[in-house]
Amino acid sequence: MYASSPKWENHWMDINDLDLILRKLANYFSKKYPTGIKGVLGINYGLHLTGGEPFLNFKLLVKSIKLAKKYKIPSLFVETNCFWCIDDNSTEQKLAKLKENGLDGILISANPFLVECIPFERIKRGIKYSKKVFGEENVMVYHPIFYKQLVELGVKGTLKFEEYLSKVSRFSLRLALSPMVVLPMGRAVYRLAYIYRKYPAKYFFKESCIYDLTRSWHIHIDCYNNYIPGYCAGLSLGDAKKMEDIIQGVELDDRPILKALAKNLGELFNFATKEFGYKEKKDGYISKCHLCLDIRKYIVSLIKEFKELKPLEFYQHLS
Repeated sequence: MYASSPKWENHWMDINDLDLILRKLANYFSKKYPTGIKGVLGINYGLHLTGGEPFLNFKLLVKSIKLAKKYKIPSLFVETNCFWCIDDNSTEQKLAKLKENGLDGILISANPFLVECIPFERIKRGIKYSKKVFGEENVMVYHPIFYKQLVELGVKGTLKFEEYLSKVSRFSLRLALSPMVVLPMGRAVYRLAYIYRKYPAKYFFKESCIYDLTRSWHIHIDCYNNYIPGYCAGLSLGDAKKMEDIIQGVELDDRPILKALAKNLGELFNFATKEFGYKEKKDGYISKCHLCLDIRKYIVSLIKEFKELKPLEFYQHLS
């Protein structure tokens, strides 16, 4: 989704920026967060620390947890792919340290894309000791469909994605690779396009992204301080250090791509074809996000001055 890659620069969120952003977020948590769900862990609850892979910088992760707890941010959890779970002792020790510093729980990624590189034993070890440290109710495995498949396949070590496809039944694959599980956006629309049915651009013209751009219940802030609406990687509403300005309203006159998306995909397509000579993909698109991303990727290849198309590194690492 976010075009993660070891080819990205070694850039981490500045601790002072993080302090400011967490302080501002804490203000909204204290005023807007329903009291009945404080302490409840879930993908769409509280605050999650993620990346990339946050355990690549364990010291920063610990500092982040301390800051979040300092500002009394509820339902705090971290997402990880468990690459670091190389043995029982170090795995339990790291998890225990995070809990001691205020972490409420953990989300462990489990899918056939990760096990191409990370031995499945590490993911299982991470789940085992996370349950021991945080309690079973505070451990989320995402996605359970994939995890169940990998367990049933008896995966040892790593597994190539093509091999996974050949071993899982068609029915099980349809469930696991549905758009409800593998969100059809980011690098997935290019690397996995051969799996899905494709449609011409006009199929998506009437679809608007206004809900995705304005929803308040799940947003992301990247290490460059971009305020990213929902799952819309590569789209920034502005500097998260000034989030109160963003929440009050974003001026669209100098953000033509956001302005078009707020109307519909047809508006964005017309803008891209008339202003930049964008050509429709002959083999079609698997989702409205595919069409949107392909247009944005094309525009960035020509001009890099659009303030809403950030970070630029995202577009550079899609392939």
